[in-house]
Amino acid sequence: MTDLILKDEVYQIVGGAMDVYYTLGSGFLEPVYQQALEIELARRKIPFEARKRLRIEYKGHVLDKEYVADFVCYDQIIIELKACEGLSGRDAGQLINYLKVTHMHLGLLINFCSHPKLEWKRYVI
Repeated sequence: MTDLILKDEVYQIVGGAMDVYYTLGSGFLEPVYQQALEIELARRKIPFEARKRLRIEYKGHVLDKEYVADFVCYDQIIIELKACEGLSGRDAGQLINYLKVTHMHLGLLINFCSHPKLEWKRYVI
């Protein structure tokens, strides 16, 4: 059986996201969940960087366009937040692109506006 990479770290992050979801519920805009999760991650002493700028390189050249990930936790996990009815392939594509440009291997896509529970997906590349 294969062990999940960063299993305990993901468990801590998702636990914090669930706490935010069960406290605020669904229906707020993404920036509300961003700030609340920032407070929750700090409260749980989870190391994170919010609104992390990600540089994009093409054949040795750094492009002017940058991505901004909602969070990078433990210097290894990219978290992208959404506040929509349901996650789409476009949302997954965005996270996968973030993983590619950072050379990180694990990302979490978290949607706070799903009902009746928090929607989240784990991506490994």
